[in-house]
Amino acid sequence: MKSINKYISILSLGIVLFFASCQDDWLERNPPNILLDDQVWNDANLVLGTISNFYDRIPAHVSLTAGWVDMAAYDEAIWSGYSGNDWLNNFVQYGFDRWGLWDYGLIRDINLSLNKLRTVSNLPEERIEQFEAELRFIRAYVYFEHVKRMGGVPLVLDELIYDFSGDPSGVQVPRSMEEEIYDFIADEIDEIRGVLGNVGSRTRANEFTALALKSRAMLYAGSLANYNSQMGTPITLPGGEVGISASRANEYYTKALEASQEIIQSGVFQLYSSNPDLGENFYELFINKNDNPEVLWAQDFLASADKRHGFTYDNIARSVREDNLGSSAITPVLNLVEDYEYLDGSSGELNLRTSDDSDYIYYDDVTEVFANKDARLYGTVIYPGSQFRGNEIRMQAGVLRWNGNGYDRIEGNDLGGMFEDGRLLVGESGPHRNIQEVSNTGFYLRKYVDNAPQSSTRGVLSTVWWVRFRLGEIYLNAAEAAFELGQVDVARNYLNALRERAGFGANSLEISDVTTDRIRNERRVELAFEDHVVWDYKRWRIAHQKWDGNNNNPDAVMYALYPYRVIHPNDPSKDGKYVFERIRAPRFIAPRFFRMGNYYSLIGNNLVDANPRLVRNPFH
Repeated sequence: MKSINKYISILSLGIVLFFASCQDDWLERNPPNILLDDQVWNDANLVLGTISNFYDRIPAHVSLTAGWVDMAAYDEAIWSGYSGNDWLNNFVQYGFDRWGLWDYGLIRDINLSLNKLRTVSNLPEERIEQFEAELRFIRAYVYFEHVKRMGGVPLVLDELIYDFSGDPSGVQVPRSMEEEIYDFIADEIDEIRGVLGNVGSRTRANEFTALALKSRAMLYAGSLANYNSQMGTPITLPGGEVGISASRANEYYTKALEASQEIIQSGVFQLYSSNPDLGENFYELFINKNDNPEVLWAQDFLASADKRHGFTYDNIARSVREDNLGSSAITPVLNLVEDYEYLDGSSGELNLRTSDDSDYIYYDDVTEVFANKDARLYGTVIYPGSQFRGNEIRMQAGVLRWNGNGYDRIEGNDLGGMFEDGRLLVGESGPHRNIQEVSNTGFYLRKYVDNAPQSSTRGVLSTVWWVRFRLGEIYLNAAEAAFELGQVDVARNYLNALRERAGFGANSLEISDVTTDRIRNERRVELAFEDHVVWDYKRWRIAHQKWDGNNNNPDAVMYALYPYRVIHPNDPSKDGKYVFERIRAPRFIAPRFFRMGNYYSLIGNNLVDANPRLVRNPFH
């Protein structure tokens, strides 16, 4: 044993001496699985990889990969999918922590990257400046996501390094004023726009992406300054962390209008108009990624990079789903459908009953009630009888059979099942009152649902992109800002351009038609399911009125449209026709309830404990 141990000792000593003589720095080698600062920040491809990671981490309330279930949390849709998400139909009240965001991890990483570019990188100066500008754009966008939810937040633009002295006050930054965050965003855009580069890119920030952020953010700031001050009791904090002076409203509106018009007048982007079928054209705007002239910035997905999403799998109409599980999760509500006007300019309420409410209006076909409506409806919503993927989406809730004194309503639980007369009883796509994964509202979502074969299967999924900024929104931003500045004719021209694409005649709106309500309705029907409704209601300070928790408030309750086939042998003018019933969506439980404390999200105890200099938001 001693000889063995002696041998091992001699061998070990020999190995040490060998490496000591052959490689003096053997113990100081670079790690094989970690890239060092001078490697990363001096390689343009590795810097770009880092920035790509930050793009992927950009926070979003709703997108095609995260948060999209919240499309069913407001007055655009309800949840018709599996019952586990029925809580979306039962908001007794929105929580104060809803919409909250405190992503200083991402802000820290961006600040660290900016520091490394300035201190470590030896890349060409113009390349460094371009990367810095791109990082600063992402940071400005992240701060916008914070301020629209939280109000003023700590504005941290450099690394915060704790010295372990026992006194953390040096890294405990107080909240900035709400207007200071918006001013920071505007100033950043003005400084970086000229060096962003990425000309023509739809997925990386360039000058027009930056202007689009400024357009949106300044419109929000102007609205907050304007409408918060008009409340009976404006929502403010003594230090300005919440609340913007009304005196600044026109300044912000002017910045929003100027940024919007610079994009519009550049001629680089055009409203999408590739398909003469105007409904299909509006749908294609969100599906077509080939030289799409309207999209400024999108989160893209590529099969070649195995970057896909399951939005179509979960939301495709029941009768055309391709997999054995999933479908029909987000189903639009009648409230939204009726906001799409008829092309003659009349209100969008569907004609379901006679003027004296004594009888139904009888239709030869289920699609007739939707005829001559704003084409954006067809591009956004699948309604009864619509075509999708070359198939008719048949929707019928049951039959109404005349009994001599009135109608007996007959429904069934067999989707696609036949009635005793050999004709359809319930459509393959419903609607149905309680079956999961079939429309509960009488409508399906079309916008962003992929029409490519196999895209609703788990094996293929979808590569449709999520559009963050598009020219249609910029037109609406310009219209609203111009209107608030008293430039009504300018606002009318932008609104009419969008309406003409939707099938309305040229100059369908006169100056007298342009009102606050008109502008808000145009945003609602143009931007549905693009993550605007909740932020619009909040910045206009009307969310607590729209969603007041009252069962008698038609804005707080979500409605459905159920088609029925009529059996009335004694009256050929009615027999075989279709009628519609407007009902409260059966799976919808509690009216939407937005409280005053929801205008700004909760700054929780964990944050205040870590940083006592943080001021809590009102009503919390």
